[in-house]
Amino acid sequence: MLNLPHHYSIKVNGAPTGDLIASADHLPYLEVSPPLEFGGPGDKWSPEDLLMAAVANCLVLSFRMIAATSKLEWKAIECISEGELNQMDGKMLFTKILSRVRLVILSEDDRGKAEKLLQKAEEACLISNSLSAELTMDSVIEIEKI
Repeated sequence: MLNLPHHYSIKVNGAPTGDLIASADHLPYLEVSPPLEFGGPGDKWSPEDLLMAAVANCLVLSFRMIAATSKLEWKAIECISEGELNQMDGKMLFTKILSRVRLVILSEDDRGKAEKLLQKAEEACLISNSLSAELTMDSVIEIEKI
């Protein structure tokens, strides 16, 4: 990891109607629209979708790094992050985010270690740590069937 602080910059271009175009150096363009709930078409990434994607991706990437450092052998991980948008104190914000994680490990002997590392990943996720929403993680650990 490079020394902190790190800096990130995203540019968004838009017109009175139509999709927004998000761009960053060395990344493909991303078309963004409001979700169906806000009158959008529902066929493009929305800011709400992107936030949930950031939470889920950060949790998985944090786990991957921590598992590698801890030498845990595992097969697959899936994370579904779902957010509840609500109004609080006159502001619209995400009040709850639930991340459901399914981890496939190779040995029952590693179950305790895997649970501990998932908790560490949840605590290390910089995206989740940056949010004010109530955060919950439910995890299921399965053994790979050969």
